[in-house]
Amino acid sequence: MFALFLLFPVLLGVLFIPIRSDTALLVHDTATAIHPTRVLLLIAHPDDECFFFGPTITSLVRDGPPESTPELFALSLSTGNANGLGELRQSEWSDSLDILGIDAGKRWVENKPSLRDDLYASWGASVVANTVKPYVLENNITTILTFDYRGISMHPNHISLFFGVSRLLSDIRGTNPPVRAFSLVSVPTLVKYVGVAAPLLAKLDLAFSRALTFFGFSHPFAAKGATHSQSALPVFVAGVDGYLTAARAIVKHRSQLVWYRYLYLVFSRYMWVNEWVEIPAGVRPKL
Repeated sequence: MFALFLLFPVLLGVLFIPIRSDTALLVHDTATAIHPTRVLLLIAHPDDECFFFGPTITSLVRDGPPESTPELFALSLSTGNANGLGELRQSEWSDSLDILGIDAGKRWVENKPSLRDDLYASWGASVVANTVKPYVLENNITTILTFDYRGISMHPNHISLFFGVSRLLSDIRGTNPPVRAFSLVSVPTLVKYVGVAAPLLAKLDLAFSRALTFFGFSHPFAAKGATHSQSALPVFVAGVDGYLTAARAIVKHRSQLVWYRYLYLVFSRYMWVNEWVEIPAGVRPKL
């Protein structure tokens, strides 16, 4: 008990400090004054940005000097009109992005019949790719961030973004600057709701990995023969300030704040930790 009492201030200090892995993987390889890093957050519904991507957004928007901070854009492929609240949810989304720090001129919402908010419908990969393509090309986007093939919550709209982006990468291969895309890693349910333990464990793991690298060793769970940069996922771990920023953004989505959303605020790993993996071109959904 006395040992736990002594460790408490240390754990509290670790919790307050934001940390991230070598996230150069998310930064465009040839980013220059001509082609600066421009990151497009691609989501399916208003509120996805703060429920799932908060640690990444707050880190990219607020960390580092302005000249090295990526430009961040956001595109929602639906208005979230499943319950007839599309206009209200767009307004709430705008308020949320104001808090998260994404400029008004760098956010867009699509409202197509083929991209309706529907818990039981998938969106066509070609429809997603063709819808996103103009935003990417006209704004010189270098990096796309979106959901993975499990969509965090297995929502078919989320999953569709992964396959749509993979299709898009095939369609725009050879563009200048070249575009890379990354998907947010879905974790098992038991891991998803560990609350404040998530950032503590993630930060300890990152510190352990850096210590091993410093002394010339590889992480015990790295793939055989992989270098550190190959085996390490880009990871963003929020501090308390980042967590509270995302929480304030969530509160702006008042139409979505049913009782279990408050439990999500307290226990969800995605309020604290985001891990990313690169999306390959040409991946098709299994039939």
